[in-house]
Amino acid sequence: MYRPILKLPKTKYEKIWDYIGGGLFVLSILYIFVMWGKLPEEIPGHFNGAGEVDRWGSKIELLILPFIGLFLWILLGLLEKAPHMHNYPARLNESNVEAFYLNSRKGLNEIKNLCLILFAAISFQMIRIALGEAENIGWWFLPIVLIVIAIPIIKGIVATKKIK
Repeated sequence: MYRPILKLPKTKYEKIWDYIGGGLFVLSILYIFVMWGKLPEEIPGHFNGAGEVDRWGSKIELLILPFIGLFLWILLGLLEKAPHMHNYPARLNESNVEAFYLNSRKGLNEIKNLCLILFAAISFQMIRIALGEAENIGWWFLPIVLIVIAIPIIKGIVATKKIK
């Protein structure tokens, strides 16, 4: 199948997403380190579908999300640089390859940065709950996460169908 390797520069849209997602993620890591000494030994370790804490764990667990986020940032960042490795319909050809690559890369960029923002929000809320500033993450959290992650996927599918 036709899969040229193209050097397509990041769009302004992708750069803005990177600044927002990466910036909030880095701020959440800094917040964890700033608040570390004020945290009790037990922090929320897991939430149920209603956003309530259903498991408490060691405050070391607070470092799990930043490590997963860093892993995702690296892995998805590498995949962004290799759009020729993504999955495309059989109608990919010389005239539409750039449009397909950009659409796929933009969708991946959005999902990567939304995950970073999500991890930052969860980390922030875990700290608030541990300090007694909040009781739960909120019943609305899971529906919003599902909708926010579905939007770039649906947007990407619609845009893919429009590529001739």
